[in-house]
Amino acid sequence: MVYGAVLVLLIGCMALLDARFSLVLWRARRRSAIVLGGGILLFLLWDVVAIRLGFYHRGESEIMTGLLLAPELPVEELLFIGFLCYTTLVLRGLVGLAVGHAGTRPR
Repeated sequence: MVYGAVLVLLIGCMALLDARFSLVLWRARRRSAIVLGGGILLFLLWDVVAIRLGFYHRGESEIMTGLLLAPELPVEELLFIGFLCYTTLVLRGLVGLAVGHAGTRPR
């Protein structure tokens, strides 16, 4: 339960950063949602394939909820994948913002 709560908190922090600088969802909501959803689906598919091939097994931990989306696929994995994808988009937006501002600074 703690792990999931921490991931939700971190996603919230990314959303605040995103909103403050209009980086992803606050800049191009539809396009960003499509890219974010596509990344999440890609990584979930990757996980399902890894589970079916026997490469991935759910670990037991007291800090996890125990809720499963599918056999061997905990709900925290979805939260982690969402955090990973959203963080990547926010970082890309921050880099774009920094590069864009670097060219407009006086020398």
